[in-house]
Amino acid sequence: MSKIDLQTNIFSQFNDKWGLLCAGSAADHNAMTISWGGMGTLWGKSVVTVYVKPIRHTFTYLEKNGFFTVGFFPEQYRRALELMGTLSGRDVDKDREAGLTVRETEFGAVYEQAELTLACRKLYCQDLDPASIPADVMRAIYSTEAPHRMYIGEVVGILREQK
Repeated sequence: MSKIDLQTNIFSQFNDKWGLLCAGSAADHNAMTISWGGMGTLWGKSVVTVYVKPIRHTFTYLEKNGFFTVGFFPEQYRRALELMGTLSGRDVDKDREAGLTVRETEFGAVYEQAELTLACRKLYCQDLDPASIPADVMRAIYSTEAPHRMYIGEVVGILREQK
């Protein structure tokens, strides 16, 4: 196992900057903005954890691909990330609408504008158990939709913006 070297405030990456979760190839992919996630270690590996509801178009891509990426962008792309989180890839070309450029890597699709992209090999996934979710959270977040599925991916590559 190779050592992953990443210096960042892991709490602010998802909560403040948001991430762009993507799965699939450059020719056939979908991405969505996420603000829930984490970075850490599991089973002796550096991992990223993300959460996706089954109703999201990206869910299908996560299910059929062995890799996913999470990109973090400079503040100037905040509006693009808002669009990527509110538009559906079933209905529109989100990349075009948001003005983002996708390219192919050995891990699948990534975005040129990201300042940092974590490439992850899917290790584990599991649906969140409604019986284990606090009642107030169930009422507030899951009253009309199924709970998220958790995906844990081993970080197998770190791509940084080319200056």
